[in-house]
Amino acid sequence: MNDSDERRAAAPDTSCPPWALREYAVLADGERGAVLDPRGRIVWLCAPRWHDDAVFSALIGGAGHFTVEPADPWHVWGGSYEEGTLIRISRWVTAGCVIECREALALPARTDRLVLLRRMRVERGEARLRLDLDPRPGFGEARMRDPRRDRGVWTAGAEGLRMRLAGAPDAVWRDGAGLCGEFRLREGETHDLVLELSQRPETGPLDADALWRATEREWRRAVPDCSRLVAPRDARHAYAVLHGLTSVSGGMVAAATTSLPERANSGRNYDYRYAWLRDQCYAGLAVAAHGPHPLVDDAVRFVAERVLADGDGVRPAYTVDGRPVGKERSLRLPGYPGGNDHVGNDAGAQFQLDTFGEALQLFAAAAAHDRLTDEAERAAAVAVDVVERQWSKPEAGLWELEDRWWTHSRLSVVCGLRRMAGVLPGAAGRRCADLADTVLRETRRRCLRADGRWRRAEDDDGPEAALLVPMARGCAFGDGDGDAATRAYVESRLAEDGYLYRFEHPGVPLGEAEGAFLLCGFTMALATHRVGDRVGAFRWFERTRAACGPPGLFAEEYDVRQRQLRGNLPQAFVHAMMLECAVRLAGESTLP
Repeated sequence: MNDSDERRAAAPDTSCPPWALREYAVLADGERGAVLDPRGRIVWLCAPRWHDDAVFSALIGGAGHFTVEPADPWHVWGGSYEEGTLIRISRWVTAGCVIECREALALPARTDRLVLLRRMRVERGEARLRLDLDPRPGFGEARMRDPRRDRGVWTAGAEGLRMRLAGAPDAVWRDGAGLCGEFRLREGETHDLVLELSQRPETGPLDADALWRATEREWRRAVPDCSRLVAPRDARHAYAVLHGLTSVSGGMVAAATTSLPERANSGRNYDYRYAWLRDQCYAGLAVAAHGPHPLVDDAVRFVAERVLADGDGVRPAYTVDGRPVGKERSLRLPGYPGGNDHVGNDAGAQFQLDTFGEALQLFAAAAAHDRLTDEAERAAAVAVDVVERQWSKPEAGLWELEDRWWTHSRLSVVCGLRRMAGVLPGAAGRRCADLADTVLRETRRRCLRADGRWRRAEDDDGPEAALLVPMARGCAFGDGDGDAATRAYVESRLAEDGYLYRFEHPGVPLGEAEGAFLLCGFTMALATHRVGDRVGAFRWFERTRAACGPPGLFAEEYDVRQRQLRGNLPQAFVHAMMLECAVRLAGESTLP
């Protein structure tokens, strides 16, 4: 039996059947994320950090889950996040009762330890709830060993992880299947479960009340007021998502999950549990538009560290602790339906020129808030050196495709150099301005059509939504109505039913080739606003904002006809661009 046959032969965990992606919620604490289905099953959680192996991997067909749900199968579900947090309230209604379950990853977080809180409360009637906890480290390969119950707390361990569970003293440990139990609660009663997974044995109390208070306090501290913005509740939720995806190291993962398909059975399934420098810059720029909030400092610190460490060898993506991303490999699991089971990401070894342009824009935005550190200023100088050496060479571009002379990458670099020219003193600033002029002059020669519209690449005359990004940033290139012409052309060729696609796939209709790209929809809203069409900008914003699931989370792509999310979630750069739209359309931006 070869590896492919063995992978196909693996059987999924049928106790956790899959849902459409729009139904899943996510809990996150900056160091890892838990994916929660509407019936109360946590089906994805990597421990101790984002890039580590999953302990619960039922989402992609592996073993391992943590279930709290009504014992009565005849129920409906719903729920919401508490505003400005990733504290989730799941709500279940049966024929005779209403149950709520408050859930969160506890804050402040540690890199070597996670704590998952679940507080059940019966709002009406009497309820019977079922517990099923089956931790499986190593993407389901290992089992917890040596289970013990001491003073009402269960402990077990495997694969360098120690587990403690408080709140289920009467549960039963089943060999090979973990803990199972039931709770009976009357109206108004509450019951807490506290799950801890740590790299070393812990002895401190698992005090649910204290953990909840600390978590609530941290969320209040972390997420700013957004009441003056467009769509203030969604804007604040976007900030909470970005905070939940950002590690204490400053690195922000692109999404909490791996291998959720962008298109069924197409092979387009990627691992996004890593920090893409470009995405981090998008998030930092979006937050900086609102104000000098902590996520700006996080982005500046992480990006500066990577640029200083790696120079010309800067990678598009890193683990949140700054290490290289491993090559793609299969886990031999069934995968989410239509997808597969990849971990690692081969894009981690590409060279993408626009990353340096976005980094320079981020550093300039930090300077506008007097948040440019000495380290970031040194990193800006290194980035300028790299651009000077590399700008004329083919590279992979924003969409991580084949190496070509992509127009967007050069325009991004021009934006960054011009922004830094206004920040760096004396000769350093003049050098940035001169280099920007050199890059723009050659880019215009190669990529600007006679009618003033930008080509996608030197050898490609087609439409490209990435060209909207510099326009959204307010960068002008001295071509009169060229920006408006490019925006109008992109809209005429890549828009469908109020949503926007990235580019054309030859011979394949837009919606059949891939989903609408939500980053592009929000970018179009900003670009439309920049050309003075406020009504059109709001149309793009509101249409794209509607493309989320009930939990208010965005994936990377949206299937317009089926109204379904596609790809990993929550996609950080989509939430970032949504936040920037909410700031700029409200006229509240602190940046130009």
